[in-house]
Amino acid sequence: MTDDHPPHTAATPAPASPSLPPAESALLWAPLLELVPALRVLVGLGIAALVIAALHLGRDLLIPLALAGLLGFLLDPAVCRLKRWGLPRALAVALVGLAALGSLVAAGAYLTVQLRAVSTDLPTYQDTIRGKIGQLHQQLRGPSAWDGAVSTLDTVQDQIQQVTEDTPRPTQRVEVVQPPPGPIVTASQWLARIGGPLATAAIVALFVILILLDRDSLRDRMLRLMGGGNLHRATDALDEATTRISRYLRMQLIINASYGVPMAVGLWFIGVPGAVLWGALATVMRFVPYVGPLVSALFPLTLAFAVSPGWEMVLWTLALIAVLELLSNYLLEPWLYGASTGLSTLSVIVAAIFWTALWGPIGLILSTPLTVCLLVLGRHVPGLGFIEGLLGTTPVLALPQRLYQRLLAGDVEEATDMASQYIDAAIGPEHTDAARVAAAVTAFYDQVGLPILQLASQQHAGTATAQHRLRLAQGMDALLEELEEQYPAPEARQHPSSVHCVGVRWEVDGFAAAMAAHALRLAGWPARAHALASPMTWRAAEDLAAADIVCLSVFHPQPPAQLRHLARRLRRRHPALRVVAAPWLAAASSVEQWQLGRSGLDGVAQDLGALLLQVASLADAAAPAGAASGQRQEAARVSALHDEGWLDPAHHALFHASARKAANAFDTRYAQVSLIDADTVRAPGSLLPTLADGTALPRQDSLCTHVALADGPLVINDLSADPRAQGLHLVNRYQLRFYAGMPLRSVHGEVVGCLCLMDNAPRSLSAQELALLAELAAEVEQGVHGAD
Repeated sequence: MTDDHPPHTAATPAPASPSLPPAESALLWAPLLELVPALRVLVGLGIAALVIAALHLGRDLLIPLALAGLLGFLLDPAVCRLKRWGLPRALAVALVGLAALGSLVAAGAYLTVQLRAVSTDLPTYQDTIRGKIGQLHQQLRGPSAWDGAVSTLDTVQDQIQQVTEDTPRPTQRVEVVQPPPGPIVTASQWLARIGGPLATAAIVALFVILILLDRDSLRDRMLRLMGGGNLHRATDALDEATTRISRYLRMQLIINASYGVPMAVGLWFIGVPGAVLWGALATVMRFVPYVGPLVSALFPLTLAFAVSPGWEMVLWTLALIAVLELLSNYLLEPWLYGASTGLSTLSVIVAAIFWTALWGPIGLILSTPLTVCLLVLGRHVPGLGFIEGLLGTTPVLALPQRLYQRLLAGDVEEATDMASQYIDAAIGPEHTDAARVAAAVTAFYDQVGLPILQLASQQHAGTATAQHRLRLAQGMDALLEELEEQYPAPEARQHPSSVHCVGVRWEVDGFAAAMAAHALRLAGWPARAHALASPMTWRAAEDLAAADIVCLSVFHPQPPAQLRHLARRLRRRHPALRVVAAPWLAAASSVEQWQLGRSGLDGVAQDLGALLLQVASLADAAAPAGAASGQRQEAARVSALHDEGWLDPAHHALFHASARKAANAFDTRYAQVSLIDADTVRAPGSLLPTLADGTALPRQDSLCTHVALADGPLVINDLSADPRAQGLHLVNRYQLRFYAGMPLRSVHGEVVGCLCLMDNAPRSLSAQELALLAELAAEVEQGVHGAD
């Protein structure tokens, strides 16, 4: 007997919902994650299509707004000028508007009179036109190489005509004749034709008045719309757009006037009727890109053809237009425009086509200002950065990246041309002296050559293939060899100490060593670069017996231990040898960890400029390379310092205020105005307490001395790695790590002092920040010169 019931078992919990392991879950989501970039592109394209459709459908409202904004840019400076003179803004807007309207009415009336005079004389030119057309007809009817083809075509046409005539045709014809329109219909038709432009002009005038009256409120709304919570970015974007568009419009007006006025004068001398009319038309039509100049040239050429029975007037008119076009397009526009818009040539042409397709002829006129606004948005709005890459003139790749790419592609010739252009531009057409060449080549190696090697070092074991590495090595060899030939070092030895630059680990270290040796030779040092040396056997050790200074070049993110080991080995073999480490990839903050002296190292340099200074310091050079100043220039400089009253205590308040302004603007802890005398440096009003009361400091104890010696700006990103700052009392007392000095010049250009910044952490200054520091220094100069 069996039990039909199942055995009793303990209750088991309900099965839990199935869950996938993290690895399997990641595999399921992986295809969706791969679609995210494509979805972003599709969303972006959809948004762009919606914006373009909105621009096209809303053109009836957007065109008057755009025209009003353009006119507002033109008229707002005059309104602001009247407001600064004390007039209320409403009255200033009214006066500027009436002046603009009066100018347009007066110009229109004068041009109407000129046009009426020309149209009155046109019937008298009919005989001349008929005669010239007859001459052309006779010349065209003469024998030519195309007579046989024309005869054949005529025969075929006759045959077709005969066949067509044999076909029966209807004999009846019905023609509907409309009665002539009455005066009311005619008037309404004219109103329909001119009503649209008049309405648009009225709307534009109304918008211009409102924009000029409510300028401040509109600016605040634009800032809120563009920047959200970031007023700094929105302010920069609005200022840049205003500056670029205003400069473009001013330059466009100057260029057009410089074209139209000579056109009118030239046509008057040639004898073309209505010369002033055609000059004014040329000035106005050149606001329309590409099409405007062609249209403005058509009228005087046609009139010259009709007036003169011969061809001399036509040829002279054509020559005048051609000369003015060449001068305007290839001389005035590049000189006056420069980088006013920041748009590339291709983007200007594409923008003209795009806006013309959307808004017609008005879009062609507004294409450049509107595209400038898009460029500024792309520069300051992170999500629209691709617009700047598409439209702007700024290279999307920095020069080191571009050269690195050319070397990877095996295009050594183009890479060499780019390097030569960079160096030649730094040298300049009028500066061919050895010091200028040395500075330019050293700057190229520092700013372009070493970054290329850094890219190669970082990508060596990553995306770089064996073919890439081979091309890079061969290209760098050819590039450095070409630069050695183009910019040879002087034969005469200016320094007795011999410098050997050695690549420590691999071929990239050797390339950097070759750059360093070339820069040292250009500076007058007898230097040479060694082939790769093994860290274990140090095969080049016997070649270093004649060296006084050795530079160990290495690309490694953390090289101190290795370089200290090599330095100690070298010092054991050659006790008198001085060793400088060049860790090109090491962080600036790690320089303090090198333990100079105890590690066998005498100095550390992370760029070629610092290496030159380290070598000069170790060789006990009298002054930094390229910084010597003649006794005559020094006497003139000191004399200007005293004669112009720079040391007058009345200027101390100005110096303190300028130092405070500079420190706040650049967010540095210290700043000062230094006055460099014959043997001392004073900084009254300094933010350094030691110098605030004008205490004199010996020149050899002040970094500001090097600004006067170099006769130019001096920026030291990390004072701990610069030999000029070693052992200076104030640098050690206030733990200074950054210094930037901008020269202060006398009326005749001598450097009498500097406006300098100092901080406790390493940092750098961009080109824009350096320009701002120069502006602040110019304010100090104006304050002293104005007080005198």
